[in-house]
Amino acid sequence: MKKQEKEKIINYWRKTAAHDFKTMKGLFEIRRYPDSLFYGHIIIEKILKALVVYQTNEKAPYIHNLTKLSELAELNLEEKDYDLLDVLNNFNIRSRYPDYKLSFYKQYRDKEKASRYLEEITELYKKLCQILNQKTKQKN
Repeated sequence: MKKQEKEKIINYWRKTAAHDFKTMKGLFEIRRYPDSLFYGHIIIEKILKALVVYQTNEKAPYIHNLTKLSELAELNLEEKDYDLLDVLNNFNIRSRYPDYKLSFYKQYRDKEKASRYLEEITELYKKLCQILNQKTKQKN
């Protein structure tokens, strides 16, 4: 992949993750807690895909498994971050069956529980953005 194309793809993932980060926070503010957590999965997925592109010089694969994406990006995260990725994989509800979605919505409709995860998602998102920024600056 050419440098210019790689930068364009990385910036796409970076910008759409930042946009969805605002959406996640907005959904939380209007008390759509499960939906905000779903967006939490999306923003982590997108920033991980930017890191995958950086690391592999290839387009990110069409997968949603955050743990697998972190492996492809060859990240060296803390154990707590990998544990969070495992939990966040359960938040990818877009294509799930209706009974799973209902269970998810019931489980995460509590503000305090959702708030705790939102804080952890925000912390991990910022950490991954920092890693990406460091890597892309080193290369230039």
